[in-house]
This record gives sequence, C-alpha cells and structure tokens, in this order.
Amino acid sequence: MSFRIFQSKVLISFSIVSVCFFYVNAQKIDKIEPPNWWVGMENNIVQILIYGPNISEFSPKISHQGVKLSSVQTVENPNYLFLNVTISEQAEASFVPIDLYKNNVNLKTINYELKARDSNESRKGFDSSDAIYLITPDRFVNGDYSNDSIKDMKESVNRNDEHGRHGGDIKGIIESIDYIKNLGFTAIWLNPILENNMPSFSYHGYSITDFYKVDSRYGTNEQYKSLNQIANTKGVKIIMDMILNHSGSEHWFVKDPPMDNWINNQGEFIQTSHMRTTQQDPYASKYDKKVFEEGWFVSTMPDLNQKNKLLAQYLIQNTIWWIEYAGINGIRMDTYPYPDKDFMTDWTRAIMDEYPSFNIVGEEWSTNPSIVSYWQSGKENKDGYNSYLPSLMDFPLQESIRKALIEPENWNSGWIHAYEILASDVNYNDPNNLVIFPDNHDMNRFYKQVKNDFDLYKMGVVYYATMRGIPQFYYGTEVLLSNKNDSHGSIREDFPGGWVSDEVNAFNEKGLTNDQIIAKGFIKKILNWRHDKEVVHTGSLMHFAPSNGVYVFFRYNENKIIMTAFNKNFDTVSINLERYREILGNTNIAYDVINESNVTLKDNLMIGKRGVLLFEISK
Repeated sequence: MSFRIFQSKVLISFSIVSVCFFYVNAQKIDKIEPPNWWVGMENNIVQILIYGPNISEFSPKISHQGVKLSSVQTVENPNYLFLNVTISEQAEASFVPIDLYKNNVNLKTINYELKARDSNESRKGFDSSDAIYLITPDRFVNGDYSNDSIKDMKESVNRNDEHGRHGGDIKGIIESIDYIKNLGFTAIWLNPILENNMPSFSYHGYSITDFYKVDSRYGTNEQYKSLNQIANTKGVKIIMDMILNHSGSEHWFVKDPPMDNWINNQGEFIQTSHMRTTQQDPYASKYDKKVFEEGWFVSTMPDLNQKNKLLAQYLIQNTIWWIEYAGINGIRMDTYPYPDKDFMTDWTRAIMDEYPSFNIVGEEWSTNPSIVSYWQSGKENKDGYNSYLPSLMDFPLQESIRKALIEPENWNSGWIHAYEILASDVNYNDPNNLVIFPDNHDMNRFYKQVKNDFDLYKMGVVYYATMRGIPQFYYGTEVLLSNKNDSHGSIREDFPGGWVSDEVNAFNEKGLTNDQIIAKGFIKKILNWRHDKEVVHTGSLMHFAPSNGVYVFFRYNENKIIMTAFNKNFDTVSINLERYREILGNTNIAYDVINESNVTLKDNLMIGKRGVLLFEISK
C-alpha cells in the first residue's frame, strides 16, 4: 500500500469519525417521557416518547437482557419517536441503552433507567377512616421566598392581585404538617402542583405545561416526593390533584403537537357545552355528545383527545409514574366526565390493577345522584358502561346540606333536604366511599354559605364528621374564612399566618377573633374524636324524618351507637326518646362528646336553641 493510499484511508476514517462525533453531539433530545420506569410492574409495556429535532430520522435499537423493543412508531411530526418497550419478569433494575442509528451508524445512546420498586408498592389509599384537608398550595404557606419568582417562568409573585401568584409552596406545606395533623386531619389533598408556565392565572394549577415536572415556584420533584414521605411517617396521606381532560396552551406538546388529532378540534378553540348529562342520556344526539366531549373549557386550556391511542397511553403512564415515583396515597381527578369516557375506564382500570388498595375520587359536579353514581365502580348502568372509579365527590349531599342549614323549616325545605338526599344512596354501589364536603376551592366558603352563622357552622362540622363517607374540609374552614366576594381569587384567599408579614396568624392564633379560636378548637375536638371511631368510619346509618326543625341520625355497629341531633330553632326543644328506641334499645347512659360529660337518656332529651348534640353510646 502506498503512503498516499494509506493517507486517503486515514482521512476517510477520520471524516467518518468526525461526522459521527458531530451527530452524537449535535443531535438534541428535549424530552424523554416517562423519564424512567420500574421492574416488576403490572404495566410492563412502556411507551417511551422521545422528542427532539427530526428525531424520527433515527432508528432505535435495544439489546438488553429482559428488555425488548417491541415496536417503533413515527408520526406526522418528525420531532417525535414513540417506542414500545416490553420489560419481562427477568429484567433487573439497571440502565438500558437505547441506541439511535442513522445510516447504520450508532450516533447516540440514551441510557434509560429501570428502577427497583420500593416496599410500598401496594399503595394504601385514603378511605372512610380519613379526614381530608384541602389546600390550594399557592395560597397556604410561603416557606421559601427564594422561589416566589423564577426567571424562566412567565408569571411572577404579586400578592396584591387576588388572581395572581402569592408564593405558597411545598416547603410551607411540609412545615405545616404537624398543624394539620393536630387538627385531626389524616390526609391532605393538594390542588395541582405541576408546572403551569402560563402568563396569568397560573396559581390555580389547572393549566399544566409539563406533566412530569413540579412547578418550580412550588419547589422540585424531589421536594414533592419528600412531602409524601414526611407526611406518611406522621400518619398523613397525600392526595394528588390530576387533570386528564386538558393541558395549558403553553405546554410544549401543544405548541408542537405530534399529530393533528392530538388536541381536539385540530387545535382550534371551540368551547364545550358543559352538557355532562350527554354521557348518560339515552336520547342524546351524537352532535351534542361531540360538542360536550371535544369542546374546550377556555382558549388557554386545549382539550386533549384521549381517543388518540398514543396520547391515551401517555396519560395512563404519567399517572402510574407519579404514584410510583412520589408515593402518593390517592388521586382527585378533575372534570371526570369531560374526557372520552371509554378512555376513563381504561385509565381507572390500569391504575386499580396496578394498585388494588389505592383510591381515586372523581369530580362530577352534578346535584343529581343518578348522574354522579353512573361513574362509580360496580354500578350496573343500563347502557352497559363499566366504570372502575372507586369514589366521587358528593356534590348532591353538599348542596342538600347547604339548603338544609339556611332554609326555614316546612314540608319541602330545611332539614327535609338532608333527609331525602340520603334516600338516593340506592343509586351508589358504595356510598361510604364518597367524599363529602361543605366547601372546596370552586365554591363559596362554608362560613359564607351559612351566612356567617356560627351555630349553623358547628352543625355542619358535626354533620360532615359523622355522616357516611369521607369528610373533606377546605383550608381555613377551621378559622371561619369567609370570602369577601364570589371570585375564585377571593375564595382561595391566603391562609392567615402563612406569610411572615401577616398580622393575623391562625397557627399561633395571634389576631384571631374569639369565634375563630372557638371554631378551631371545635373542629379539632370533633375530628380528633372521630379519628379512631370505627363506628363512624364503617358503621351503619339510620335517620329519622325531621320534625319541627329537629333532625336526628345514628351511626351504629355491634358495639357502639353514635347519636347526632340538630336543632335549628331559636328555642330549646324537648324530644321524646321513645321515638328512637328501635336503635337506642334500653340504653340510658351516653357520653356527650362536645361537653365531655355523661348524660342520662330518659323519656325526653333537651336540645338547646340552635344546638347540636353528639353522643357516644356503648351497647
């Protein structure tokens, strides 16, 4: 071989190496989602989304024991690759090389991590033994002022704007767990904490711009995981608020979608009709169903098309990823009826198959129990629809109790609402797994609902703490927060004492009124009493028709009876106990939980004006 020929071969080889080096370093990969997976999962076929400029020009290959690349799918947008990877039972926790080839040359390697599952893979969910404290994170406690405004985030803190960001964060919640637990709560539901990099109204969290990232103004993924771990060690569960129906308009896959049908209506804003009954209505037209299901809430919340199989799998995996990664104890699913309902069956079934002891509560904002119950697991629907959703928010009960408390008593108003709504429990497969609540982040605060009437407030607290189901209270209900106007920004007002500059502090009670201090002590007493009362958690329910402004119901099992009695009259009322002997039997001694004293149950029982009784009776 001549020197000139040898030199030419060296130059050619060097050029190939140089080109390969250029491609390896030049090829940008912006997203790999999910960022990792686990061995030993029920869901062992993982769809890995790879996003980067013209990434579809590459051919991926995997050669790793126990891991198989089952298929590769390209789509209309060349910036996407979808890999279906099967993880066998023999696979071990490790990094799996995904080699990206172009022109038969390996130009890039992605080391995809398979992790080992931790010891809590069963993921025990919330249940009727729990009491839930609902928090809007931005409005609760500011534990880290350094993350109030972030350079790359479109909206900065402005506490003077009731619709702006105020600075509450994960660190503030961690620092408040003991306060929440001492009140008697055993679970915390957080409004969404994932990234909402929107120009305005980003504080509420329902316009997600990254489904795999905690909003940096709240903290980090690692901090959120720590919150779950710390809370669990203190006996407090964490419930994650999720949204499958829509994202934020600034989401990266909205700005550069994989295909035309990733977003409903091809990315064009057409507002939903909000006609949720079309999902059950046997007479609904296809047109009306389509307008409801595929319409958007607002132009900044693009409606996701769950009929797209790639997107459907993406959303299912995202949910499983958060459960496994963060160790959450439950999910509250926003706008449950709005996505494709067959997809919602697939989603809930996948979650419950992976975590049989888990719990998910769906939001169906209807006051009609026949509409709400349609979505609960085990319900035999006439249209044949099968749902796997364990729990729902009991909006029918909430509306009925609001009316029961504030309306005057007559044959069709007042306590009769509370009495008759429970007859609708025949619609539900499991009424004890419904989440019951006096208020939440989307409605007037409970104290405002009862017209700032402290007596009615106390009746409501006792009612929700002793009724069947899982009670949930909104942060600040314990200190009588009452929104000044009906706007969401006012409803989600800052928790007093959550900022160092606050003059009123609910934590140490500085600046609270006497009623606020009493209210806080009252809810603390009732919920801590409820904590270990199995008869309230799982006992049977019996109630008696309201009479003359008095309503009485009982929870009971083979060992105990709990009696609650409510008197809305402005006079003391005497009730004849003979009416209740079928449940009381010959028992004549009760423990008065509120007044912490024993009471003799004779022929008549006195209930003070605007009063509530809570008795514990041993059989």
